Amino acid sequence: MSGIGVTLKKFFNRHNVASNIIGMGYSAMVTVAPMFVVIGCILLMQAVLGYEAVGYAQRNLFACTVLYIFIFSLLTASPFNAVLSRYMSDVIYEERPEDILPCYYVGLLLNIILSTMVAIPFCIWEHVVGEVPIHFVFTGYCGYVCLVMVFYSMLYLSIAKDYKEISFFFLLGMVVAFLFSWIFVKGLHMEITYSMLLGLAIGFFLTATMEMASVIYYFKENSGRYKPVLSYFRIYWQLIVINFMYTAGLYVHNFVFWTTDLRIVVAKSFISAPSYDMATCIAMFTNISMTVIFISQVEMHFRDRYKAYSESVIGGRGMDVEKNKKMMFSTLADQVMSLVRIQFIISVVIYLVCVVVLPRMGFAGTVMEIYPCLAAGYFILFIMYSLIIFHYYFNDLTGGVLTATAFFAATILGAIFSSHLAMNWYGLGLVIGTIVGWTSAFMRLRWTERNMDAHIFCRGDLYPRRKGVRPSDTVYSAYDVLRSPKKLATADVED
Repeated sequence: MSGIGVTLKKFFNRHNVASNIIGMGYSAMVTVAPMFVVIGCILLMQAVLGYEAVGYAQRNLFACTVLYIFIFSLLTASPFNAVLSRYMSDVIYEERPEDILPCYYVGLLLNIILSTMVAIPFCIWEHVVGEVPIHFVFTGYCGYVCLVMVFYSMLYLSIAKDYKEISFFFLLGMVVAFLFSWIFVKGLHMEITYSMLLGLAIGFFLTATMEMASVIYYFKENSGRYKPVLSYFRIYWQLIVINFMYTAGLYVHNFVFWTTDLRIVVAKSFISAPSYDMATCIAMFTNISMTVIFISQVEMHFRDRYKAYSESVIGGRGMDVEKNKKMMFSTLADQVMSLVRIQFIISVVIYLVCVVVLPRMGFAGTVMEIYPCLAAGYFILFIMYSLIIFHYYFNDLTGGVLTATAFFAATILGAIFSSHLAMNWYGLGLVIGTIVGWTSAFMRLRWTERNMDAHIFCRGDLYPRRKGVRPSDTVYSAYDVLRSPKKLATADVED
């Protein structure tokens, strides 16, 4: 997200309240606005199209279909995004923009193959066993594939620093989705939930199409070098593990509670726990502003310290390297503490609002009992993710793997444990997982700080790596020279 730093500085450097508010609004627009646009579109459809009059079974079928579309499109995209982002960063650094389109096509093909491998068997089951109409199943499948392409193409537009276009594409797509769903219901008198699903599928398709067209417009040349892209999946396999484990950890506690008494089964195919899932959604929104704050803090402060340290490593003195290293880690600690303080205040205020307001809107009982513990878990989770980003800055992929794996494993074990506790402790599994993940990330960053010189200056190879017979360790033998008069004479001449 380094591309928004310049824009943020224009706002925050003015040092007044209005510019600070505008800066935070801009940060929100380029980070979390697409998600809120989609949620707002669905809520508007429900309010306008008479969703409350639909039968309970149909409403659950629509809700579960949308839930599965979002969760599994994110899960199937997660193994590819981090590796492809690394490849594109290297290509841009080496000034080879013609290699970006091959990367885009290879990644898109792999992502679509994996996504369809997961979705097609489920869709067959949904139609055959669940007896869901084929047109409803196919529309949900199309919406899923389109959303996969949307999330995938967002990666490339982020590299091109075109965050405002991403938000605009989502906004336009959801406007079209709402208009089509309204036409289907009011003009063509189609079934409400199917009209909403079809409208969303059309909106996702339009968004994906505009994003793909924008990518091709930015990166017009195609070198045809597809094989190097595949080699990155072998070289940077750790990025696959980090991104997938973190993304899976976000939902694995939900999956655990889908097996408990809270679960419902829709059409013999969809399994969910509406009370727990709704509490999870509210808890995530309680802390979502941390993403905006973190990006603003990193862009405004840490990135400059990191850049100064990198420049001193390339051509500075030893004392400059040591000085900039201390300043960089000092800034890192300050930013993390600042993030915690600011988000704590925001989360407490939002939590109090939710506790007072949501019960009056119908969110009470089980949802509000589960919510507090989950809110604490998501608070720690976003802090943990900020530490993972710092691992990326220091190219410490091992630390990222340890953190993401510890988070995933501890979350699933904690969720199994907490599912046997009282209802108000159901979210304890996420809290345990995030504490373990955060501790792992923090300890690894401390290790990186202590071993930073070795991490930077003692990595790499003097000779290219290759397969074959290992050369001898002996560089020079005085004994061999003294044994051979000819070698001795040659040595004397050279001296």
